[in-house]
Amino acid sequence: MSIDPPWEPPLSGSEEQHLLGALDRLRYTFRWKADGLDAAGLNTRIGASTLTLGGLLKHLARAEAQRFGPGLDDSAMGEPWDSADWDADLDWDFTSAAQDSPARLYALWDDTVERSRTRLTAALADGGLDQPVSIVWSDGRRASLRRSVCDLVEEYGRHTGHADLLREAVDGLVGEDPPPGWRPGIG
Repeated sequence: MSIDPPWEPPLSGSEEQHLLGALDRLRYTFRWKADGLDAAGLNTRIGASTLTLGGLLKHLARAEAQRFGPGLDDSAMGEPWDSADWDADLDWDFTSAAQDSPARLYALWDDTVERSRTRLTAALADGGLDQPVSIVWSDGRRASLRRSVCDLVEEYGRHTGHADLLREAVDGLVGEDPPPGWRPGIG
């Protein structure tokens, strides 16, 4: 009997299991694409784009902290987000990443994703995918947890594609899934 790797979504499961499986597959794939690099690798750019793998690590950590902090229940995002000067630099997560060590960027993403998994699991146990979250449209309608998770899947899908190109430019690494037995490193 083979055991599927942790990034493999269920072959047959509930809507919730498939949605969380899709999110985790993207998380693992993104983390693999960014894994094991030094500062030069994390700061590599392609052409005129300012995107870097380090910037994407920090940005997706912010997306997780936002989605499962204030976007879930109005709780604070925590540091480094709460003290960042967003008025001075709306792209602070992307631009400040170049000053962070690889170990700091990997730890920030890893810790934030672990917190997100915990908060999402608790929210699902408390009210399921249909429950309203703290994301409010201008007309007063509130998004459901389902919509919030789908939006995060979309965010990861977009940026995992960017990570594919960036990583290939760094050292030629290509592929859809991490190799069997892969686990995140710290650079």
